[in-house]
Amino acid sequence: MGSTSANFNPSYVSDRPDIERLIDSNTKSVLDVGCSIGKLGGAIKKKTGAYVIGIEISEKMGKIAKLHLDDVFIGDATNILLGDKLKKHTFDTIIFADILEHIIDPWTTLKSATQLLTKDGYIIVSIPNVRFIATIFNLIFKGSWPYRTRGIHDKTHLRFFTFNNINNMFNKAGLKIIKIKRNYRFIDKPHPINNLAKYIALPIIKEFLTYQYLLVGNRDNLK
Repeated sequence: MGSTSANFNPSYVSDRPDIERLIDSNTKSVLDVGCSIGKLGGAIKKKTGAYVIGIEISEKMGKIAKLHLDDVFIGDATNILLGDKLKKHTFDTIIFADILEHIIDPWTTLKSATQLLTKDGYIIVSIPNVRFIATIFNLIFKGSWPYRTRGIHDKTHLRFFTFNNINNMFNKAGLKIIKIKRNYRFIDKPHPINNLAKYIALPIIKEFLTYQYLLVGNRDNLK
């Protein structure tokens, strides 16, 4: 899959060990929304033997993903989740790995996905934190929004989230957050200095050093 990956934005086809670590070893059925070329789903299949279905808007990526997953639906994620294609399926794990910020209506999309969860299933979401220090620095000191080809300020992002926004989205979807992980950085681009950020992420500043949230949620039975 390495040579194939070179044809796409590296941010969209990279390995996701942070997501893999959140997968239950007993998982049997997985829906990977925004599955890209199937790298993450393929790794999960190899590790757990789970049946993995992907959703991917890019036809080129989706065709490659079909080589590694059990099935792939190519098209708009919201339309697919609201439609009949997945009507007969339920999943004990649904993944949104840095995809909700690319969707016009992520609130409806997440709520629709929740309806496909098994009783004890869970949803894993990774999502960039727009409250990150680089956003504040650019707005205050440079007076501009830092449009980029990757990361928090990827110019293809349609929605932006702080932790409060994420928490509200989970609540509206009928989900309860049961686990929160944070990827810390000092600067937006990958750099060895970012490895030190977690050591000074004290409560008063950790939200500004959080580059990305990783959250696990399950059905809130009170809703």
